[in-house]
Amino acid sequence: MEKITSLALIILLALACNGAQKSVSIAPVNWSGRKMNLPASDSLLHHSTYLSVYSEIYHIGEGKTFNLTVTVSMRNISSTDTVYIERADYFDTHGALIRTYFDYPIYISPLETLEIVIDESAGKGGTGGNFIFDWAIKDGSNEPLFDAVMISTSGQQGLSFTSQGVKR
Repeated sequence: MEKITSLALIILLALACNGAQKSVSIAPVNWSGRKMNLPASDSLLHHSTYLSVYSEIYHIGEGKTFNLTVTVSMRNISSTDTVYIERADYFDTHGALIRTYFDYPIYISPLETLEIVIDESAGKGGTGGNFIFDWAIKDGSNEPLFDAVMISTSGQQGLSFTSQGVKR
């Protein structure tokens, strides 16, 4: 009976370990490796999207903030056409430019998603950070989707929420 109990505990332990959270490290996007030249006489439609992001939020009161990790997704929802992102700028709460991720056309293949991650410890965007994306598509193509997930954990508490881009 003791052997059966021991075997059962080993099996349960092995099964519990299989469900453990795995940490996967993903390399940042190589923006220059996605660079392309758009034809001078292209027939693309050019647009711009605004996306709000929060690298920190207020808690307890106005004088105390809580840092967040921001994941910005640029999604091509078309299954057939490429999307071209011409520029990606990140601004802080006061509208000051923090960073231009790229200022040349890059491509996003059909159904592909590219991400920008702002580390929780960066502490730059503030409570009212913004992204502006300039993009282009072929006439009749699906518009890209821009969204952000903000997340943080502290002790046993977790916080997460999302925002979606608005075409300008």
